Amino acid sequence: MEMNVAILMADLSGYSALTETHGAVTAADLIDKYISLAENCLVGDCRLHQQTGDEIMFVSNSSDVMLATAKQLAAATAKLEYFLQVHGGLHYGTVLKRGANYFGSTVNLTARIAAKAAAGTFYCSAEFINSITDKSTCIFQSQGNHSLKNINEKKELFELNIDKIKTNYIDPVCRMLILHPANAFRHPNVELYFCSTQCLNIYNENQAMDQRS
Repeated sequence: MEMNVAILMADLSGYSALTETHGAVTAADLIDKYISLAENCLVGDCRLHQQTGDEIMFVSNSSDVMLATAKQLAAATAKLEYFLQVHGGLHYGTVLKRGANYFGSTVNLTARIAAKAAAGTFYCSAEFINSITDKSTCIFQSQGNHSLKNINEKKELFELNIDKIKTNYIDPVCRMLILHPANAFRHPNVELYFCSTQCLNIYNENQAMDQRS
């Protein structure tokens, strides 16, 4: 059955670095926390359709509902100490629903849009904006035309102008947010903060190796 849906794909920026630094158990715990957080951010009929690694695919019949969910997710993740920044992509279009799965270029394009969004940002397509009933709930800033993998023509993308807590510090090793520097581990010589002495030591070791090479 073909149908029109709004899709959000959102994943964690720096997940590979965190896994490499702190191990599989910490990474799995963070994914569990991310899924729980995402479930609490759902608005209206929006639902978690699929989770693959650190990426979650949300689906809704309404772009307004999906926009509200994306804003909730962005705000919630930005408030978590020692969590990773989230980035995502939103699109609206026709999909083929077969069983519990969705197929078609709309799904693929959403993934491509998400890949363009930097840490802490959400990008969307013009189709998504045009399908929103109440456009006054968010400002969309054009980020110009982008070449997307396996898409023939360049596509204009827009960044959601959403309220975010300003993040001054990110652990340069594991990429986790440092919201309260007073409780973190400061580098003795430069203004860098780390979630743990482990990350501080890794950073110093890498710096020493770079100087020797």
